[in-house]
Amino acid sequence: MTSPLPTPAAKGATWAVAARIFIPALWLGLIIGISFIEAPLKFTAPGITIPVGLGIGRRVFFAMNMVEVLFFIALLAGSIKRGVDKMWGWGVGAVGLLLLIKTVAIRPGLSARTDAVLAGSSESGSLWHYAYIGVEFFLFIALAALLVMATKRWVRITSR
Repeated sequence: MTSPLPTPAAKGATWAVAARIFIPALWLGLIIGISFIEAPLKFTAPGITIPVGLGIGRRVFFAMNMVEVLFFIALLAGSIKRGVDKMWGWGVGAVGLLLLIKTVAIRPGLSARTDAVLAGSSESGSLWHYAYIGVEFFLFIALAALLVMATKRWVRITSR
């Protein structure tokens, strides 16, 4: 008779599978909620001035970025277990590269731009925002692709 409890190796594999499915799903929800919904709507709320909106945005996007780094670490940890193929590796690599670009190249430019607007030396839009939106869009696509790959690999859909 076999034990109903998973072996330690099976527990590790189960965690890895869960990470490969849930981390992209949670991360997609974060991007949808913050980048695609909250950020654009924030400036349409009554009483929210540009400086207040930028101050809120700076804090929210810093926190979001820290969560994204933790998500990436968890996704990477879940990807070193067996059961991943080359396409998965490329997808995780793309997510990591996009996160790196967003964190190291774009966020400092946005921060400097926010400082300039808050100091009153600039009011117009910025190419940094378009770069951020573009990277966020491609990150969304890469995460969606990972979610589809993980789901197809580990969830079997039966037809009647």
